[in-house]
Amino acid sequence: VQLQASGGGLVQAGGSQRLSCAASGITLDYYSIGWFRQAPGKEREAVSCISSSGSSRYYLDSVKGRFAISRDVAKNTVFLQMNSLKPEDTAVYYCAANKFTGCPRSTNYYTVSNQDYWGQGTQVTVSS
Repeated sequence: VQLQASGGGLVQAGGSQRLSCAASGITLDYYSIGWFRQAPGKEREAVSCISSSGSSRYYLDSVKGRFAISRDVAKNTVFLQMNSLKPEDTAVYYCAANKFTGCPRSTNYYTVSNQDYWGQGTQVTVSS
């Protein structure tokens, strides 16, 4: 199983960026996919999740209304569209796959150990 995250880079505050997570070895129809981020000195936190059916989504409160998760089943790829970016969004962003097909509302679910597969991170830096 491989999850290839890409699309990070340097962007000015207020700008937009789209991250991609290309999956191989698994099929999106059977896994939920989450986006996580980790800033220096902070714990990794879940930013968003999309269920295996695509019908359920989770967003961290601080990104609601600014970030949108979507997927292209044909390409086996999940996207994170990030708009109105803020300096506090600066972090390494990771995607992860979970055999649990839903996206619970409780943040307690989104622990590092609870995910089955991880991709490498992609750095997002938002300058002020």
